[in-house]
Amino acid sequence: MAKLNVEIVTGERVVFSEQDVDMVVAPGADGTLGVLPQHAPLITLLDAGELRIKKGGSEQSIVVFGGFMEVTPDRVVVLADSAERAEEIDVAEAEAARGRAESSIANRQETADLALATSSLRQANLRLKIGRRRGGSRPPTMGGGSSE
Repeated sequence: MAKLNVEIVTGERVVFSEQDVDMVVAPGADGTLGVLPQHAPLITLLDAGELRIKKGGSEQSIVVFGGFMEVTPDRVVVLADSAERAEEIDVAEAEAARGRAESSIANRQETADLALATSSLRQANLRLKIGRRRGGSRPPTMGGGSSE
């Protein structure tokens, strides 16, 4: 049966690289997009959200904050503005970031400040959602991307 090769990279590092993946579910700019082997080729914008990678009986979560995804029949490449594997998320730091963002929203001075604080709050909430789930039934053993 056909499988996918999946690579998720940022400007700083390879976040995930794995072969023989069954499915990728990504936060597309126009909604959630599921990719199976033999998918039609496409390039799409990504929104901030959870990108899920399914292989065998396991599933890995990665939080992405924008970027592009290129799909071919046997490969998915994500060029993310920023991305973190679920097990890399520091929940305490994400909670602190959420607190700072909420404080900025409450004390905003200008419209630009509100937009930045709202974006920061959304990122912190996504990191918290995924980071808090990281244990459980989703073993963090797939795709040992380098941290270089």
